[in-house]
Amino acid sequence: MKTSIATVSISGDLSEKLKVIAKAGFDGVEIFENDFLISDESPSQVGKMVCDQGLQVTLFQPFRDFEGMPGTLRSRTFDRAERKFDLMQEIGTDLILVCSNVSPAALGGLERAAADFHELGDRAARRGLRVGYEALAWGRHINDHRDAWEIVRRADHSSVGLILDSFHTLSRKIDINSIRSIPKERLFLVQLADAPLIDMDLLHWSRHFRNMPGEGDLPVLDFMKAVASTGYDGYFSLEIFNDQFRGGSAATIANDGRRSLICLGDQVKREEPGTALSVPAMPARGIVEGVAFIEFTADEADGARLEALIRSLGFRKVGKHKTKSAVRFQQGVINIVINTGREGFAGASYAVHGTSAYALGLLVDDAAAVVKRAVALGAEQFSTPGRLGEIEIPAVHGVGGGLLCFLDEKSGLDRAWDGEFHSTNEHAEPVSAGLTSIDHIAQTMRYEDLPTCLLFYISLVETHKSPMVDVIDPSGIVRSQVVENREGSLRLTMNGAENHNTLAGRFIAENFGSGIQHIAFRTEDIFATAKRLSQNGFIFLAISPNYYEDLEARFGLDPALTERLKANNILYDRDDHGDYFQIYSPTYAEGFFFEIVQRVGYRGYGAPNAIFRISALRKRRSKGVRSAKSSWARC
Repeated sequence: MKTSIATVSISGDLSEKLKVIAKAGFDGVEIFENDFLISDESPSQVGKMVCDQGLQVTLFQPFRDFEGMPGTLRSRTFDRAERKFDLMQEIGTDLILVCSNVSPAALGGLERAAADFHELGDRAARRGLRVGYEALAWGRHINDHRDAWEIVRRADHSSVGLILDSFHTLSRKIDINSIRSIPKERLFLVQLADAPLIDMDLLHWSRHFRNMPGEGDLPVLDFMKAVASTGYDGYFSLEIFNDQFRGGSAATIANDGRRSLICLGDQVKREEPGTALSVPAMPARGIVEGVAFIEFTADEADGARLEALIRSLGFRKVGKHKTKSAVRFQQGVINIVINTGREGFAGASYAVHGTSAYALGLLVDDAAAVVKRAVALGAEQFSTPGRLGEIEIPAVHGVGGGLLCFLDEKSGLDRAWDGEFHSTNEHAEPVSAGLTSIDHIAQTMRYEDLPTCLLFYISLVETHKSPMVDVIDPSGIVRSQVVENREGSLRLTMNGAENHNTLAGRFIAENFGSGIQHIAFRTEDIFATAKRLSQNGFIFLAISPNYYEDLEARFGLDPALTERLKANNILYDRDDHGDYFQIYSPTYAEGFFFEIVQRVGYRGYGAPNAIFRISALRKRRSKGVRSAKSSWARC
């Protein structure tokens, strides 16, 4: 599988773009005309720059408003084409992209367009060049790849072929099975782009909101499978117009792009066996059985306060690490580790982020296979020289700088606790609060990093993403999406902050980067849990009484239930599937907090309640309680 990306897809000058494209592992690059025009290098110098990076120029693009022009305008288009051919030969590419005409002067007619392309093919052939025709979704006369193919077929020239772009086909909901009958030798290039489903003008949608395959909502996989069925074995290239990407990290976007292509190719290979696609060998996406553990890093003082908070939630200390300054707490199937050591990755994370949940452990079907797949998709494997007797847990560096660790039953890694920790039997343990499992984990990041994070997880393990939801903060909006598996044993909410005034934005600033901002534990009886939490000295986040008066009116709740909710500071929501109950802690350290939830068929995450929770946290901060440190120290 030969991979390529258009220079328009990433930020920087042309030289910088070529370097990151090559480093990400692409085979080729599309030179977007404006990137060439604003550079100071000559065409031959650009060609040398591409070769020096070990890349091929897959095509030069775009050549606009060609076919169907009348009179003198027609002769002028051929003059323009000859000049572009000169430039192509100097750069070192044999293919130019001609997009369907959008000029008001353009005349319709398949035969007229085919005649124009036949003549252009003759001129290209004399130079050893090729012409690829692409149907723009907003083309004046041609906006469907089926019509573009008919023009190419009628042009009947070996130097004229079709270029397919997934966005133009999928945005217009054109039947993709029509691609399966196109001869592979007439397909000169395939461009891929995804996009969120937005009801807007096609041109504006295309120019501002495209993203990598898998990051949006279009059926790019089905499009790719249709292309693969033809036997096509040429370049698969990314052409991404996205305002965020243009202002983001070029290296990150390039790495995301190649990851998306390789993951997509792997999916096609598994679902359409016998295709000509050749993708790196890798295991299938891992199956997640649940969250194995969450590990915090802290200094001794913060560690003691965090331990008091954990105990107030009903967790019991069950182990002390044999060689490290780390302790393990457990309740139900939930494992929490607090690491106060200053050595290794935990110490480095503390130095950068302060007290934080820096490592997430997932119980999967095959830990080694998941890491192997992650590395094949461009993730960095984590390894550290362990001390004698320590177990090496397979892990990779996650998005945002944390660790993502993997345990499984087949290799016995799920029993790593037995070999790593001494059992502890301390007196005066807290009352269990009835927490059974981790319901979801919320990671906060900059909004522009949200697609990267989503792609990382969905390409690695068997998960799917939810539609984007707006979480209302009194100081702005946070965009939220969820990655979850079918069973609901893994739920990761990704919260993208667009400005620093929101609670999420402040967390990023105070934490010096993205990270886990809150952990939601699950209970089967929220009222029984609330009672036990009170017995343990847990401090509930105080919710405004006005919230409960409105709640009763909105949902028609029984007044007695409303009073119980109010007495325990429990928030409530309902969807078509059932009820949802939420309890929150105040923030701890750099804005981290805990949540306890009960689901009764409910499938969401309480987004309508976010503004009330955020307002309550802000009130607490405005009263001078910037974190829960002083309060939890009294527990």
